[in-house]
Amino acid sequence: MTKHIPAISLTMLATLALAADKPAAPADDSVALFNGKDTAGWVITGCKAAVEKGSLVIVEGDGLIRTEKQYGDFVLELDWKNRQAEKYDSGIFFRSDLPRAGQRWPDKYQINLKQGEEGSIVGKRDAKVKGLAKPGEWNHFKLTCKGGNATLEVNGKEAWDVEGIEPAVGYLGIQVEVTQGGQFEFKDIRIKALTPPVDAKKP
Repeated sequence: MTKHIPAISLTMLATLALAADKPAAPADDSVALFNGKDTAGWVITGCKAAVEKGSLVIVEGDGLIRTEKQYGDFVLELDWKNRQAEKYDSGIFFRSDLPRAGQRWPDKYQINLKQGEEGSIVGKRDAKVKGLAKPGEWNHFKLTCKGGNATLEVNGKEAWDVEGIEPAVGYLGIQVEVTQGGQFEFKDIRIKALTPPVDAKKP
């Protein structure tokens, strides 16, 4: 005897099949700052960058890759990996102004990617990190800025929690220092803006 599947069951199965084919939405309302295809949304000065297999690769030069907009309060997450086995050096800028005339990089704030200092804020004694990064492997940063407070997690572990971060808004960027610190890769760069982004300043 042939059993008939109720029409409602067939509809439910079709709905589930469509849901399975649909890409999963992010867990929160964060958005991609890097689309994995090109450098749209970024300003590149004094250096060269490329996109390889979904990663943003700093190729050559000593310069800056920064966002077009400025951000105030936010949660930034990204993955990074050094290509040079040792004496590598780069950095992540946040709440930064444009570089001063004749300078390649902003004055502050830079989260160091220098060998042995990965995750530390340059020049800030209460934001030092040791031993949380994995050289030559993908590492995950989660940076949260709210008002004058900033916190960083490195590979899921709390690195620091500091106060006195000012100004209230600034650019996000990547320090490129290939001549002294080799090439780096970055991927899955996402931001959850807790306050509205601000349009870029005129240089």
